[in-house]
Amino acid sequence: MPDPIDVPVDDAAIRLGQFLKLANLIESGSEAKTVIAAGLVRVNDEVELRRGRQLQVGDVVALAGHQARVSAG
Repeated sequence: MPDPIDVPVDDAAIRLGQFLKLANLIESGSEAKTVIAAGLVRVNDEVELRRGRQLQVGDVVALAGHQARVSAG
């Protein structure tokens, strides 16, 4: 898998569903709900099923062969 891209966020934390859209890994919030519920999203190499999971700077999110890392904005 390629190295993760850094995606800056303005706050100290961001919800997983919001981050997926911000990182352009998905098109919409409803798509976030679907891919998370299906177990297709990994956070720090562990399957994550909670759309509201709070991500912190340094967390790495993976979906469909793409990775994005939360970075300070």
